[in-house]
Parts: sequence; C-alpha cells; structure tokens
Amino acid sequence: MIFRKRHPPVGSRPGTLVVPAGAVPPRITVIRYAADTIEDLAPDTGGSLHSLVMPGTVTWIDVQGLGDEAVLRRIGQEFGLHALALEDVVNAPQRPKAEEDAEHLLLVTRKPRFTEDELDIEQVAVVVGDGWLLSFQEQHGDVLDPVRRRLRDGLGPMRRSGADYLAYAIVDTIVDAYYPIVETLSDRIEALEDHLMERPSRRLLEKINAVRTDLVVLRRGIWPQREALGRLLREPGRFMSEGLRPYLRDTFDHCDQLAEVVDSHRDLVNGLTNTYLSLLSNRTNDVMRVLTIMASIFIPLTFLAGIYGMNFEYMPELQTRWAYPVLIGIMVAVALVMLQFFRSRGWLGDGPDDGDDEG
Repeated sequence: MIFRKRHPPVGSRPGTLVVPAGAVPPRITVIRYAADTIEDLAPDTGGSLHSLVMPGTVTWIDVQGLGDEAVLRRIGQEFGLHALALEDVVNAPQRPKAEEDAEHLLLVTRKPRFTEDELDIEQVAVVVGDGWLLSFQEQHGDVLDPVRRRLRDGLGPMRRSGADYLAYAIVDTIVDAYYPIVETLSDRIEALEDHLMERPSRRLLEKINAVRTDLVVLRRGIWPQREALGRLLREPGRFMSEGLRPYLRDTFDHCDQLAEVVDSHRDLVNGLTNTYLSLLSNRTNDVMRVLTIMASIFIPLTFLAGIYGMNFEYMPELQTRWAYPVLIGIMVAVALVMLQFFRSRGWLGDGPDDGDDEG
C-alpha cells in the first residue's frame, strides 16, 4: 500500500483520535539532563509526566507506541497540546511539517527503514516546549538510539543546549537515516541496469516497478521535510534559538541533496523502463524479421512445389528423366539467391548496412 492514513469517520469533530486495532501500547522513557548531569527516570504508571520537568534542565519524554488513547490524551492535557496537534501525532501518517503556537512547536517527520527487504516509513512527531521535549513513535524499537548515545557521551553542545537543539538532533538523525536507504536503492538500480542489458524479463520489470514505488515513498517524506526546515529557517520562532540556524541550514542542505538524488533516481528508473520496452520491441522485431525471411524464402518454393504437384496428364516435365533433380536444384538456387539478397540489404546477419562508416 503506497498510502493509507488513519482518519476518523467522515464528519467527526476536530481532534478525534483514531487508534488502529493491533497498535502497540505506549512505552514511555524519560531522560532529564543538564550540562553536567544526565539521569534516566522511571515514570510512575498513571503519574504526572509534567512533574518531572525541572527548571534548568531539559526533560526528554519519549513515547513508543500509540495504542492507548487514554494515555495519549492524558499526556496531551498535561503538556497543553492542542487537540489538533494531538490528532496530528496519533492519526499517522501526516505530511512532514513544522507548526508553532504560543505553547509549543510541533515537528512531524518520517523515518525510513527496510524491514524484510521492504521499505517501511514510520512517523516520528516531536513537540518542543519550555525545558521539555515530547517524541512520539508509532512502534517499539527505538529509531532514536543514536541521539540517546550522544546525550550519554556528553560530547558536543547537546547537553549544554536547550530542548530546541535536542529537537534539531532528532530531525537531523532522521534525515541522515535516508542516506543508507538511498544508497541501497542506488545499488539496486545499478544491478537492474546490468541485468537489463544482459537479459530483459518480466521479473526484471517487476523489480524496476518496486524500486520506483520505493522512490515515490521516499520523495513523499523528503520534500515536505525540506519545506518544513525551510520554514524554520525563515521563521525560527520562540522555540528555535538564533544560534540553531547554522545547524538547521546543514540539515536543510542534506534534505536538498537527498531530494535531488531521489529525483535523479526516478529519472534513471523511468529510463530503465523505457530501455526495457525498447529491448523488448527490438527482440520482437528480430523474431518477426526471422519469421518474415523464412516465409519469404518458402513462398516461391511453395509456388514451385504447388505447380509440379498438380496431377495433370499433359505436363511435359513429368516425363523428363531429370525433372525432379532439376526442380530441386532450382528451389535450392532460389533459396540461396534470396538469402544472399537479404544479407546484402542488412536484413540478415551483418550486412553492409550494419557496419560503421569509415572515412
């Protein structure tokens, strides 16, 4: 399925959440850090998450799984999320975007990954507030582990910066995750091109179409993300500090590069499809040419055989001793002359018209 969105029934009130059957229950992890400290907190079941936020620190609350509407609404109420913002978080997939109001900044991104050789796109929503950050992932199995490792290592400016830098780090990690996917598709396209020139087949065409579908899905995630980052650069707002602009510009450049590569790969795949059709057409033409040549050779032979196969009494050649071998010789000569004619015109084998012009 190229696109399927969880949406409420037509006519539902704004802010209606749609939790699909089989969605995994939320699993919540909390990290609170400052320049010199970092601690993993275990939130109490049913307790207040907002009470874990402390002045002078950054609290990262990560929610993996969207299978419990009551928990999600409670989190939204504690942190003052607008009903429409919570709807964007839960009713995935949403178009990647950046939206800011007086209370928080909402960033919606899409994280790609290969599962059993199939491309899967998971939505990751980030909500940035004063001294806190909420991240929502659709599934268990952390796609943000590199960010956690950077926090625990304490290298770079992350621990000394605010929640806005953490949001940037999450978005940058997700954007960088597109690179290995694009490189994998690049290798597949090169392999398909080599196989196509050797032996085109229907199975090969199916693989080309599968790569084209993956590129369409990637493009749907990269281009809107590029637009969202461009909006943050133009309108940083209250929750994105001015010092973050160089980092956002770098991530924007990555999106720009990925978008160009994906578009060029789409052109390559379209070219492979056209090449497949051309090769298939040429092969059909070759088969039809051989069949036509064979039919053309046998037409005069069939004519001669038909003439002398008639049972008329007064056919002078029927009484001639050498009539049969002479007729066979004439038929062989006709076939040889026609073969030589087809060859001289370049319709059979390497005739003069098939060679390169010299001089």
